[in-house]
Amino acid sequence: MRTQVGIIGAGPAGLMLSHLLHLEGIDSIVLETRSRSYVESRVRAGVLEHDTAQLLTDTGVGDRLRREGLVHTGLDLRFDGVSRRIDLSALTSGRGITVYGQQEVVKDLIAARLAAGGEILFEVTDVSLDGIDSDAPMVRFKHEGTIRELSCVVVAGCDGFHGVSRPSIPSSARRTVEHTYPFSWLGILAQAAPSAHELIYTHHERGFALHSMRSPEVTRLYLQVPNDTLLADWPAARIWDELHTRLATNDGFTLKEGPILEQGVTPMRSFVTEPMRYGQLFLAGDAAHIVPPTGAKGLNLAMADVRFLADALSTWFRQGRDTGLGEYSARCLRRVWRVQHFSAWMTNLLHQPVDADEFSHRLQVAHLEYVATSTAAATTLAENYVGLPLDWSSRVDMPARPPVPFA
Repeated sequence: MRTQVGIIGAGPAGLMLSHLLHLEGIDSIVLETRSRSYVESRVRAGVLEHDTAQLLTDTGVGDRLRREGLVHTGLDLRFDGVSRRIDLSALTSGRGITVYGQQEVVKDLIAARLAAGGEILFEVTDVSLDGIDSDAPMVRFKHEGTIRELSCVVVAGCDGFHGVSRPSIPSSARRTVEHTYPFSWLGILAQAAPSAHELIYTHHERGFALHSMRSPEVTRLYLQVPNDTLLADWPAARIWDELHTRLATNDGFTLKEGPILEQGVTPMRSFVTEPMRYGQLFLAGDAAHIVPPTGAKGLNLAMADVRFLADALSTWFRQGRDTGLGEYSARCLRRVWRVQHFSAWMTNLLHQPVDADEFSHRLQVAHLEYVATSTAAATTLAENYVGLPLDWSSRVDMPARPPVPFA
């Protein structure tokens, strides 16, 4: 088999890259270890930044997003039993967010690729990469019982943290920076209408809580829990009791309950691999970086990666100029570290520290009050939450530098 760009992973990053390349007349083949039904039903992120939603619309895969997506122009910061609304749109010249599940994005992109004659091979196994440091990389895999080889010019590793792409880079050629937070999220998907029109980020002495949604009929809710939490210790009644306690307000907020459709515990961590390129292998999305979910940035950061990569590949294939490919890693990493900082800031602002005392609690409340009452502080939150423009990193006049050793 031959193609110009071999893409490993049929998540939002891999599928969007394939779609963008198709619009530029560049061939690609997408390989995915899971089944189509699995990737189309896998519930993950659900908040799209302004430019992510615009990218989907501008490239012709936003029809259902426009019909079904829930546009939000603000969010609530809730602490001391009181909600303070952050007007995202007013603080960012009209930008906002759209609530639209990652699985819906994946469905739309798969449908678009297949309608255009794109090739996506699901349920492949034994994937391995060879020759990624040469001009003729090869992807080997098994599909429907047959061992195959895919010759390509470029390989895009969009296969997530547990994929084969990142480990295919020699350990001597990559550097990993990571941080594990001392708490996790217990999340549920409930068959219940949202209890508010916008997302609620809650700071509470018992721990953080988040009220989100996926549709007018389905609510997504999270609780801060210890890292060693077992789902068996959290029956539905206990989950709802804790959500009621943490989300309660002095003016009688009512949390709507419903059957729990899914539940799980998500560890909180940050992870970055540098560089995001090795030879003809380019990493994108969770294969290269993971952020804590507090800032709702994972999917959006992946979309920015592949937008940069698609632009660079288009220039290279069409004009023979490889400047964009040479700048890909540095350009992405500038954005990655900006997003890592914002996500860590949101996480530390809202979650109870493991060693919390009255002093740390008072500091957090003082910081929250400042964000809620200062236009400057609220603007910082708003412009990062709705998402920096996709071309933000290209505006930053910052030379690429090797990582500074940390002693």
